[in-house]
Amino acid sequence: MAKTVKMIPATIDPQTLSPIGSVKRRRVAGYARVSTDSDEQFTSYEAQVDYYTKKITSNPEWEFVRVYSDEGISGTSVKNRDGFNEMISDALAGKIDLIVTKSISRFARNTVDTLVTLRELKAKGVEVFFEKENIHTLDSKGELFVTIMSSLAQEESRSLSQNVTWGHRKRFSDGKVTLAYGSFLGYEKGPDGKLAIVESEAETVRSIYRWFMKGLTFRDIAARLESMGIKSPMGKAAWGVSTVRSILSNEKYKGDALLQKTFTVDFLTHKHKKNEGEVQQWYVENSHPAIIPPEEWEMVRLELERRSKSGCRYSALSPFSSRLVCADCGSFLGPKVWHSTDKYRRVVWQCNGKFKGKRKCGTPHVTEGRIKDAFLDAFNRMAAAMGAPAEGIDAALEAIGDPSSLDPEIEAALSEMAAWSARAKALVEDNARRAVNQESWSREYDSAAGKYSEAEKRLAELNDRKADMSARIAKIKAFRASMEKAPRCLVKWDEDLFRMTVDQILVNGDGSLEFVFLHGGTVRVR
Repeated sequence: MAKTVKMIPATIDPQTLSPIGSVKRRRVAGYARVSTDSDEQFTSYEAQVDYYTKKITSNPEWEFVRVYSDEGISGTSVKNRDGFNEMISDALAGKIDLIVTKSISRFARNTVDTLVTLRELKAKGVEVFFEKENIHTLDSKGELFVTIMSSLAQEESRSLSQNVTWGHRKRFSDGKVTLAYGSFLGYEKGPDGKLAIVESEAETVRSIYRWFMKGLTFRDIAARLESMGIKSPMGKAAWGVSTVRSILSNEKYKGDALLQKTFTVDFLTHKHKKNEGEVQQWYVENSHPAIIPPEEWEMVRLELERRSKSGCRYSALSPFSSRLVCADCGSFLGPKVWHSTDKYRRVVWQCNGKFKGKRKCGTPHVTEGRIKDAFLDAFNRMAAAMGAPAEGIDAALEAIGDPSSLDPEIEAALSEMAAWSARAKALVEDNARRAVNQESWSREYDSAAGKYSEAEKRLAELNDRKADMSARIAKIKAFRASMEKAPRCLVKWDEDLFRMTVDQILVNGDGSLEFVFLHGGTVRVR
């Protein structure tokens, strides 16, 4: 028998997945997006929504689903675009047949996101029409055109990101300071565009600093603010420990500004990273009105540093916490309750390491009354020895010297490092380019690497010396600010003055207490 072939015509359109010749109306949605919240862009956003609503509803072959939209959202990632993600979910669920949008750059500026999304939609028979480029994604050439155009959109976004970054860094280099005013306590944007103090919020900041210096912990301060009904910088009733810590360590409250603390790692993901030296920073002194006097801010910084270095959990119950140090073993003294259940109950301070190890620490315990009396004696002797505080403090500052005097040596070390790094790189390139004696090459390379390491070590030592000098100067200046307000003769215990002047107290084996004041002076009380 003769072979016969019969053709069975297709009944389903492979692109739309609808029956061929079907008169069913296509379900159509529009998508609108603007990347900023400015008034001009808001007008554009409203216009886009209105345009697509009218366009879709006026076409008799289309059934209007809705206009999905995102305001103030970048197109470089689909991660945070709620309107876009909802639209794609509805389309993949079979609720949309066609998506109409202005251009590829409105849809997405990330080439990978664009192609992955369009392929998912195409597999479900959902078409996207880009008006500006006149591209239908179900067309045979659609994906090619989309790839080219989305790559251009991504490159445009990268170029725009670079321009924005350059603009930010130009402002930084000019010393121009801006804030996220909506989430920063104490300042607002003034009429001249500069930082202006909001007095009601500034008083909260001053209270936080004052409470901290009175011995309260971050958690104590947060709890007190919540109990007073004071809102956090973000306008929330709850205060986090990290928020309190950030306020206490932010240099902007003393009128200075460190610029570019973070930077954008990738313009597509918008991932931010703490700047740990990867990009340049700028420090602007006296850039705006201070809420906290610089001397007080330095005192808080030193107290933050002291608590973090104490090696134990800080307690706000006593001003002596993390200040009493055993001269025998170096441990802190902690409070111990004796006779807790009878009338002879009392609190003594005893070395925390007294019974640790094989050797028993010989430092005796001390009572709080003894410490307070000894402080009055030590403070008055120190004040009398200084005579006019300004003279004694100026002499102490002069003895330390100017930290900037180390800058020439630091620059020389940096230059030497750069020179030896260049030499090592040249040796590597030469070895890759031509045949050389490897034994001789290794000696030269090891010598260059060794010289680089020596310069690097010297630079670290110089930077440590400079930081130590700066810290000592800050302590002395903070001490001077306290002494200017203090009486020349102290007749009763003053906890605030104790906290603001005493760095630590060494408890010696003979029972004497050696007070180390913030300016470096010491007084031993037997």
